[in-house]
Order: sequence, then structure tokens, then C-alpha cells
Amino acid sequence: MPIIQSVDRALSILDLFDESESELKITDISEKMMLHKSTVHSLLKTLEKHQYVEQDEQSGKYRLGMKLFERGHSVIRSRDIRGVAKDFLYTLSKDTGQTVHLVIQDGKEGVYIDKVESASATVLYSRIGRRIPLHCSGVGKALIAFQSDQAISFVLDDYEFVRRTEHTITTREGFWEEIKRVREKGYAEDLEENEPGVRCVAIPVRDHTGNIAAALSISTFTMRTTDDDMRHYVNQLKEAGKQLSQKLGYGV
Repeated sequence: MPIIQSVDRALSILDLFDESESELKITDISEKMMLHKSTVHSLLKTLEKHQYVEQDEQSGKYRLGMKLFERGHSVIRSRDIRGVAKDFLYTLSKDTGQTVHLVIQDGKEGVYIDKVESASATVLYSRIGRRIPLHCSGVGKALIAFQSDQAISFVLDDYEFVRRTEHTITTREGFWEEIKRVREKGYAEDLEENEPGVRCVAIPVRDHTGNIAAALSISTFTMRTTDDDMRHYVNQLKEAGKQLSQKLGYGV
């Protein structure tokens, strides 16, 4: 399989930074990479644009950016949560006969990190590793609604409210109203907002710091599920979310 040279070089630049050399000048990087300074400068500017490196204004030296910290934290967190949550997902799916998801937030989207599928409620749009919008999914709403207003505003800056179905919330104002409803109820819903015929309920999962670590959801088909069924699922979901949060150290 061919290697993309520019990507290979960019990643190699990131590998140059370590505990002994946390900051480097362009000339240092140029020498270590055996590349012309103009080439190195272009690669660094690309990495800087995406916040993988940052430049000190006074010294002109480059160092690793916060984006790497964010991504590394997400990887560590998802591995920890997935292992702890596995039994809860299987139990919920078995008890409800529905498909259960575990999702974490990554920037302005959610990412499925685990899924237990029911034969009676096969949800095609979801798969582990796939991204999902925050504004039209139960898990997305559960992930964002219980954060501070300031944190939510930061996420919604330049956010695109893409219409997925006729029920999708498509405005910032409408989404803030939905956030208020989610906070009042303590859980989030997706009423055919992401995929026609599919409805979901979701709750937030907290870690030992009290921050939102993930969202846990139950997805089912609208035609096969009554409102009473959904209320029952919400109760089961809340109990599972409470126990999972405790497993992660919340309230302990």
C-alpha cells in the first residue's frame, strides 16, 4: 500500500517532540527531518491550523498543541468506559429486547464506542466508530445538555444544524429549548429526528469528576413501541446510568 508522503512527514514531525525536546525551532526540525525549511514551514502551518502544534510568539519555537491532548484523552477515556460499561449494555439489551449504544463526545459530534444489537430492533445507521450529530440524536443531546451554558455555546459556535428528517431541530434557538427540556426531564429523546421510524432515549454517564463521560441509549422502532414502553425503558436506562456512573467513581 502506498504511503502518502506529506502525511508521513507531518506525523514524523510530531514524533520529534518528547520530554527532552518539548520545543523546537524550524531549523531544528529541518535538520532532523533532512528537509528544506520551506517544506517544514508548510507542514507546521498545516499542523498548527488543526491545533496539533502551536508556536510561541516570543521564541518562535513550536510545541505540541492541545488537540493531541484532547484526542489522547478521548482514546483513554473510551477504552476505560467501554470495558466498565460492557455488562450494562448487554443487560439492558437483554431486558428490553432493544439495541443499546454507548457514545462519547468528540468535538461537535458523538462517536459510537460500543453497541449491543437486538434481533428485534436492528438499527442500521449506527456502528462502532461512526460519528453522529449532537442536535438530532438522543445520545448527542444527553452528552451536551448537562454541560455548562458556556461549554455548550462553545460547541454550538458555527455548528451546522443539518436536517436529517422532517422532525430534525434546525435552529440554534430551537436546540436551546430542547436542551432545557432535556435538563428538566433528566434524559434525552430522539423522536425520528435522525432516522425515520426510529426513536431513542438516552441518559448521560458521569465520571469521578462529575463531568459527562458518555451517553447511554436505547433505540427502537416507533411502530413497535408504545409511550408506556418508552417510559419503562427510561426507568431502566436511568438505573443503569446511575450504576455505571458509580462504577466510574461518580458520587463515591
